[in-house]
Amino acid sequence: MFIEQAYKGNNTWWRVLITTLFTTGIFIANFILYLFMSKEQMDSAYKSMNQIPNNLSLIINLSPFILLLVMLFFLVRNLHKRSVLSLTTSRDKVDYKRAFFSFGLIVLLTVAGFAVSYFMDNSGIIWNFNPLKFTLLFLVSILFFPFQIAYEEFLFRGYFMQQIGAIAKNRWFPLIFTSVFFGLFHSANPEVAKMGFGVMLFYIGTGFFLGIITLMDESLELALGFHLGNNLMAALLITSDFSAIHTDAVFKYSGVENPVDMLNEMLVSIAIVYPIMLFIFAKKYNWTHWTAKLSGKIENPQYNNNSNIINN
Repeated sequence: MFIEQAYKGNNTWWRVLITTLFTTGIFIANFILYLFMSKEQMDSAYKSMNQIPNNLSLIINLSPFILLLVMLFFLVRNLHKRSVLSLTTSRDKVDYKRAFFSFGLIVLLTVAGFAVSYFMDNSGIIWNFNPLKFTLLFLVSILFFPFQIAYEEFLFRGYFMQQIGAIAKNRWFPLIFTSVFFGLFHSANPEVAKMGFGVMLFYIGTGFFLGIITLMDESLELALGFHLGNNLMAALLITSDFSAIHTDAVFKYSGVENPVDMLNEMLVSIAIVYPIMLFIFAKKYNWTHWTAKLSGKIENPQYNNNSNIINN
């Protein structure tokens, strides 16, 4: 009943439009600007960004997500007249153990996968550890990344998944739409220009993975835990000159061949790591009725006003 949570609020079209514009307008404008920028202009913009100290650049890039997340919660609560809990889960309360389990699992698999890759061939990886800079990076990451991943998950797998599902009256269309939109959301990242649009397969594939675990588990906890663990590892474990955000990570990619190597590792996540995680989640949480949960129809459960829920 996760998508059906949308019916607990007032979903008139203009409310959905206002919420969408206020929470994504800056990124839609950025994407349009990206489409009209020349390669020289893009390279100049990325070069200017690279001149900012890493930790300061991280703070600058992540700070807007705090305001955007607060804005999303405010509009859902006051414009749509429904609770943030209904945006999070179909259960009576948030299950934090799910988020911690998902977080721990992706961190474990990421570190294990990196260790195997490193010992097989570390020619393109250099030691980059600086105690002071890494400590600052760790503190900034712990403070700011939760807002970024919460914004993306509550927006894509929460708000958009539910609103589009209520409109489309099915589950497969919001799954596809939010996954592709999630990929396009990252299309202006520097690694796309460096590695080519093949990297979009990773972003869209990740969107599908997050959408699947959200629909199967009827909540966002697993997606939130995974997304946070994934982004923290991307910031703390290894960095590169062509990453979306440069960091003072423990390791660093180097050499001209590495963009392709990095892309291959990202695609391995889709082909191997994601199926493993789906299998583990399915066994642990006893997921059943996959077809119905991922492609079934959506019906208005006709919530009543006794639960302080507004019907359309």
